[in-house]
Amino acid sequence: MRLILLGPPGAGKGTQAKMLKEKFKIPQISTGDILRQAVKDNTELGARAKIVMDAGQLVPDDVVIGLIKERIRQADCKAGFILDGFPRNIAQAEKLSETLIEMSLKIDKVIDLEVNAEEVVNRLTGRSTCPECGAMFHHISRPPKVSGVCDGCGGKLEQRLDDNRETIHERLKVYMESTAPLKEFYKKQGNLKMVEAKGSVEDIFSNVCKMIDV
Repeated sequence: MRLILLGPPGAGKGTQAKMLKEKFKIPQISTGDILRQAVKDNTELGARAKIVMDAGQLVPDDVVIGLIKERIRQADCKAGFILDGFPRNIAQAEKLSETLIEMSLKIDKVIDLEVNAEEVVNRLTGRSTCPECGAMFHHISRPPKVSGVCDGCGGKLEQRLDDNRETIHERLKVYMESTAPLKEFYKKQGNLKMVEAKGSVEDIFSNVCKMIDV
């Protein structure tokens, strides 16, 4: 099962990806994670990425695609994978499709998590994350047992600096301009499934799984 998760910031892509990873026993591939690992391992692509990142610039698409290609060649991706946060625009989607065709692979389902702008703002402004284990909390929908402390590892919870209203609206604008057009791209390919990201995390997950099984 090869999946792509789409949706605006705050739609819950990371949370759903982790749950899908457990259910289908396939890896969650985050471009941020594989970039950091490649830099840490000082691979050829990692070295190229580090030069660009150190200069404060965006890593070129060909480097990111190369890293994804290397990752999905690994043994744990044989049964499938979940792409979380990639592609972000049409050019990346086209390059990804070309790369997968070269590898005799294809994306089975693209799950678009639909959520309105007001809900995104409410979710992100109330969100906090544990820097130690990556666990996420929300002061209304999923508060920690002890305020400011991670339930799992006891780490001190932090709020992302860009989880404020002004920055969130700017991130949504960028999403609508660059990433939202991917819905039409994958709709034409016939593998887009839309899920309304409302209700509990478990309810959303149940609906995501139904779309995957269709």
